[in-house]
Amino acid sequence: MTPLRSVPRTHPEHAWPLREDVQAVRYARTVVRDALTGLELSPDLVDDAVLMASELVTNAFLYGEAPYELVLHADPEEIVCMVVDCGPPLPVARVVDADAERGRGLCIVAALSEGFWGCHPQKYVTSPGRIGKATWFALPYRRPRMPAVRRGGLFAGRGPGSAA
Repeated sequence: MTPLRSVPRTHPEHAWPLREDVQAVRYARTVVRDALTGLELSPDLVDDAVLMASELVTNAFLYGEAPYELVLHADPEEIVCMVVDCGPPLPVARVVDADAERGRGLCIVAALSEGFWGCHPQKYVTSPGRIGKATWFALPYRRPRMPAVRRGGLFAGRGPGSAA
């Protein structure tokens, strides 16, 4: 896990208490998409953030303890999303069997955030005085574009000797 970079409190922070049922996941996807759509970000970036938030809420619901809270920070460089719960177990990304029905959520978060995710103690925003743990990811607005890759490990595109 990567240490959390501090986010200045002068930038927008949104926090939502989450229901204690499976509807929390759909609600989280909706509020994250709505909050990020107004920031003029690329649709792919918004989709990635929504997917990762959904995975964090699902993990909190499956392995954490209520109350649950979703927190979203936005600054000029990145989005930081946290899901707070009171459960003691710390999240762990694990390797799962290809046939497993669950267990890939944190691997998805780790891959899409390029390793900028983690867990730390956190005060609740919507329940002052309560402390839980926050599982979070950070996502820069502008990610370096990775070159396309074809089978065999060759870079896509035209180069010397390629067919027209």
